[in-house]
Amino acid sequence: MPARDIYHTAVIKALVADGWTITNDPLYLAYGGRELYVDIGAERVTIAAERDNQKIAVEIKSFLSPSPVNDLQEAVGQYEVYRSVLKELQPKRQLYLAVPKRVYEGIFSERFGQLILNSIGINLIVFDEQLERIIRWIS
Repeated sequence: MPARDIYHTAVIKALVADGWTITNDPLYLAYGGRELYVDIGAERVTIAAERDNQKIAVEIKSFLSPSPVNDLQEAVGQYEVYRSVLKELQPKRQLYLAVPKRVYEGIFSERFGQLILNSIGINLIVFDEQLERIIRWIS
């Protein structure tokens, strides 16, 4: 099992404060003889009886290396692998990439970052690591 991101606890607290129940920590996936671990699995029960519960998988990335572009490349690659496997195993579960506010205000607010977000279709959770709260959901 991989090491936890430095913001793991902050994201869990932010999700719980936003009304989510953590169901998997981590979310284990096995496919084709390979094992994967998405950081968090969570769900939110909807009020309307006719709707299914919302289920999400959240991969947390801190972007701490000297190169935000390298961090983005790594995050996007991991996101695409998880999304492909989730599509096969749990097609109703929505995948999100969770990043701290400084990362969103940095590379993701730049033209380059916006191109990657939009062309790949990354769902993003922006969180405040100090307040341990979600600032923005981007789908």
